[in-house]
Amino acid sequence: MHIPTAAASGRSRLLTSGVLLAALSLVLTAHAVPSSADDVPDRGSAYMGSGVLAHEGVLGPPPAGTRVTQTEGVDVSSHQGEVAWTTLWNSGVKWAYVKATEGTYYRNPYHAQQYNGAYDVGMIRGAYHFATPDTAGGAAQADYFVDRGGAWSKDGKTLPGVLDIEYNPYGNTCYGKTHSQMVSWIRDFLDRYKARTGRNAVIYTSTNWWQQCTGDYSGFASTTPLWIARYASTVGPLPAGWTYHTMWQYTSTGPTVGDHDKFNGALDRVKELANG
Repeated sequence: MHIPTAAASGRSRLLTSGVLLAALSLVLTAHAVPSSADDVPDRGSAYMGSGVLAHEGVLGPPPAGTRVTQTEGVDVSSHQGEVAWTTLWNSGVKWAYVKATEGTYYRNPYHAQQYNGAYDVGMIRGAYHFATPDTAGGAAQADYFVDRGGAWSKDGKTLPGVLDIEYNPYGNTCYGKTHSQMVSWIRDFLDRYKARTGRNAVIYTSTNWWQQCTGDYSGFASTTPLWIARYASTVGPLPAGWTYHTMWQYTSTGPTVGDHDKFNGALDRVKELANG
């Protein structure tokens, strides 16, 4: 009969404890560290400003007042579902943008209710496209957008389409593109949109993303209206080339609809942009 020594018993207890600790560590790790697939949202779920909020956050309170006349607007996507447009109109919102498409694979299922609903209450409205430059070319995405809700008509109530180009929610911040590749992609989109509609599209972006992913390219500023995203009390610095902004997404926590915007001018200026 073998009787274990005290030293052997100690080693056995240490070994058992080590095995238990290792097993516990594996369990905790499995729960605490999600898989990379769990971190990536579903394709199509991106919306205007989702990347800006995630990467830049809220930099300060919304503006308390302005020295120039500005016109309140909102932007919506499938996340808002059927929008209470009458409530928004009565609160002072006079213009809106609705997500129409993303990449060449997604169309907002609420687009009709949102786009037509804004029009029906008297708003001037337009559509935007969430760009994914790593999935298809700029011209192809412009065609997809125009054919699925992003077209323009000179009815006095339709704003030109918007290219929402910002942080990639599905992977690499700059979609795996160099500065020159990104600029070329954007140019292809803008050129095709103008060829299809006769209008210059609006660029929606944040200054930080633009500097990081285009190298602060200034070549679009002379023809392309700028919609800047910054959740703070001021617009802050603009991307290179632009000396003023046309629109400003200033908060993601507005009443009724989270994303609220200000047009840099009175309502007659909004109408001028719609009329081209």
